[in-house]
Amino acid sequence: MRITTGKYRNRKLFMPRGIRPTQDKVRKAIFDILGDVEGLSFLELYAGSGAVGFEALSRGVVELTMVECNHNSVLTIKKNIALLKAPGCNLYYLDVEKAIKLLARDKKSFDIIFLDPPYHEGMAKKILQTLEGYDILSPNGLIIAQHPKTELLPESSPNFSLIKEAKYGDTWLSIFSKKK
Repeated sequence: MRITTGKYRNRKLFMPRGIRPTQDKVRKAIFDILGDVEGLSFLELYAGSGAVGFEALSRGVVELTMVECNHNSVLTIKKNIALLKAPGCNLYYLDVEKAIKLLARDKKSFDIIFLDPPYHEGMAKKILQTLEGYDILSPNGLIIAQHPKTELLPESSPNFSLIKEAKYGDTWLSIFSKKK
């Protein structure tokens, strides 16, 4: 797995065993959709190797927060942070729902929240519902949910609106904005 562009371009990342990494073409698509992320804050839920977050850092985000509860993945993310000598990284070794609650309690807010939960039925929808209850998305922020095509996400909720969908084989990206 390599970082595709930015200051860490072509740097290889360590990968933990047993995860489904976000493919290069999907990572590229995420950042094509987002455009310029320089100066923004980025939260990666279910970080795995941290590849999407490190891609964001390579493209200029100023604060990267990653959440992962798998021990081997956390060790891999720490190795990747050291490999890149990456500043501005925060790593939470927690269950995602607990981390969201903790981040809200600490009054954290993010410009971009990316989530790529295990492809079990309903996981992305469940985390979107959790995010509904905790105000950690900045007013002009976006949530990007990577999920299987078999998991349909709502077009609207009390706090979020679906603004775009992109399909890459069995992988879908659903992008939500905060309602004003």
